[in-house]
Amino acid sequence: MDQASKPTYTLWQLILYFLRLGTFGFGGPVALVGYMHRDLVERRGWISESDYKEGLALAQIAPGPLAAQLGIYLGFVHFRLLGATVAGLAFVLPSFLMVVALGWAYVAFGGLTWMQSVFYGVGASVIGIMAMSAHKLASKNLGRDKLLWGIFLLLAAVTVITQSEIALLFIGAGVLVWVIRCKPRFGASSLAVLLPTQLPNIALASATDANTLIQIALFFTKAGAFVFGSGLAIVPFLYGGVVTEHHWLTEKQFVDAVAVAMITPGPVVITTGFIGYLISGLPGAILAAIGTFVPCYLATVIAAPYFKKYGKLPALIAFVDGITAAAIGAIAGSVVVIAQRSITDIPTALLALVTAALLWKFKKLPEPIIVIGAALIGIVIYPLMHHRTI
Repeated sequence: MDQASKPTYTLWQLILYFLRLGTFGFGGPVALVGYMHRDLVERRGWISESDYKEGLALAQIAPGPLAAQLGIYLGFVHFRLLGATVAGLAFVLPSFLMVVALGWAYVAFGGLTWMQSVFYGVGASVIGIMAMSAHKLASKNLGRDKLLWGIFLLLAAVTVITQSEIALLFIGAGVLVWVIRCKPRFGASSLAVLLPTQLPNIALASATDANTLIQIALFFTKAGAFVFGSGLAIVPFLYGGVVTEHHWLTEKQFVDAVAVAMITPGPVVITTGFIGYLISGLPGAILAAIGTFVPCYLATVIAAPYFKKYGKLPALIAFVDGITAAAIGAIAGSVVVIAQRSITDIPTALLALVTAALLWKFKKLPEPIIVIGAALIGIVIYPLMHHRTI
């Protein structure tokens, strides 16, 4: 990170840029980080190429949604803690307000036929989108590494069988790859340091506290710590906690929440604000969003000053590779779990298959366009199918 250079832009200009990107930045994390490079490195020259690459590398190996984490890092480059904070807030705020508005509309009009029709189509298309995302992530991150593919298959199977996440398996996968690749020497005391003793305590606290808002804050903070590889990595965690463990949402509501993530700009994980709203209104939305992004924010501002020196350590890369393989496996497993609830008839099955086929054929086809098309199809088909079942 080049600390000696003075910024050629003001903090306010940076805030306005991320507000605009958070409002109009469709296309998912890969597109968003591409926009940042085009706008901040190539066109404006605010950020150097080396700073951008360091930020992207950190965002890829640390927990947190890729685009949001890169935005936080780029804010840190010249304006340190204040810049990281306001850049992150500016990027996330527009999409947060959108999902809260959608949450309000969902609660107010969710029983109406047109709203049910929209999510009937969108929910099915989401299965195809998630399946293709899992395929792309696996192809990009696993390569021909048999160990990583083994972890992927194990986590996919565990997710399908248990229909929930097992957080310790993510850490275990990282440790396994680290041990096999790096063959470290350590004693019993060193091994004890590696064991993630904090996770069971967090789960216990969220499970035993009677205050729903505290449960929301603790649960979403835990979930936010395991967004590796893609924002979709949070989906199996959310399903296991929100639907299976706490019973805050029904399975249909959860699928609709994933659909909301696909039709709004900004980071995919902002759908936690929508989920929080359905659980406890605006306070729930705020706490869920804060909890989700706190690990990402802390990981960035704490690691940023030291990343140039330690970011390429083989042990760290091996550990993150293991966690990433586990996260992608959980995404693949969650596709099966959610599909069992979303694919309810022939039209929804066809919508999911057509979505996957379109994304396979047209690599650059924007997902929001597919989602809008699925919504229009749902508006036409759902009343017909509903009428038949009466």
